[in-house]
Amino acid sequence: MEVEFTARQVRISKALREQAEEGMERIARIMGKTAHASIMFRAQRHIQIAELTVKGRQQTIVAAGKADSLEGALREAIDHALHQAQRYRDRRVERKRLPMEEKVMTAPPVTRAKTRAVEPAQKATGNGKLAQKGARAAIAVHSFPASAAVVEPHIVNNGEAIALRPMTIEEAVKDTEFRDRDLLIFHNPSGDLYVLHRRRDGQMELVEIP
Repeated sequence: MEVEFTARQVRISKALREQAEEGMERIARIMGKTAHASIMFRAQRHIQIAELTVKGRQQTIVAAGKADSLEGALREAIDHALHQAQRYRDRRVERKRLPMEEKVMTAPPVTRAKTRAVEPAQKATGNGKLAQKGARAAIAVHSFPASAAVVEPHIVNNGEAIALRPMTIEEAVKDTEFRDRDLLIFHNPSGDLYVLHRRRDGQMELVEIP
């Protein structure tokens, strides 16, 4: 996996680079070797921060870690990214198996068609009189379902999707998962505004508002 390093007011040592490359290899086993990763190290007062972004063919992972050292912050960010990659892989496996289960569970029950008796046919006898034929024919009567009701879309005002306090990217992801929400608008301690939302395929996408 190709890894891009960025340092802001910190120094990236050789041991830290090797630790990052080893962690990215573990993530590449899940997301594929074609994935691209970028890691940014920075310091905020006495706290060391590591933020990483991994972009695969069908998935984008954003994770961050905080600690007293860059090694600890990187370790926390890699663990969080691995958790996201494994959860996305499990969802894909379940999604592939789901159609077969739905076909078995949602098979329509076998029902017999309604029949309606027909008036007995008449048959002429040898003396010119008409005789009734004992056999009866059955005609299937089909009933069609009523037209489905049309539900008009409506808009509901909701202010819970806006975070009032500054958050880091990791805190925003954890807050979104904890509250089981698909959208969160927040700003980081530096004042940058972001939109974090969950796409239909389950991925968390981060949008930076210029």
